Amino acid sequence: MKISVELTLMPLQNDFEEPIINFIKKLRASKFTVLENPLSTQIYGDYDELMPFLTEEIKSSFEQQEHVVLNLKMVKSDRSDYEPSF
Repeated sequence: MKISVELTLMPLQNDFEEPIINFIKKLRASKFTVLENPLSTQIYGDYDELMPFLTEEIKSSFEQQEHVVLNLKMVKSDRSDYEPSF
């Protein structure tokens, strides 16, 4: 089953950029399709492969920071090729 996941990592600290950049670099280095915009990062792939990867990377990011919020939205389908029709 293909899924699309939108992630927004928000470290609650003054030096917030470095943890975000490190998290995105780990996503980019994966075998999954990754798209970025100024507000979030989207990652696309097979559910059974993507979810264990995300679980590990989210845990790693959480362990490196004292206070952090992660917003996650998930859609059951690969929306990586979406283009608005209006």
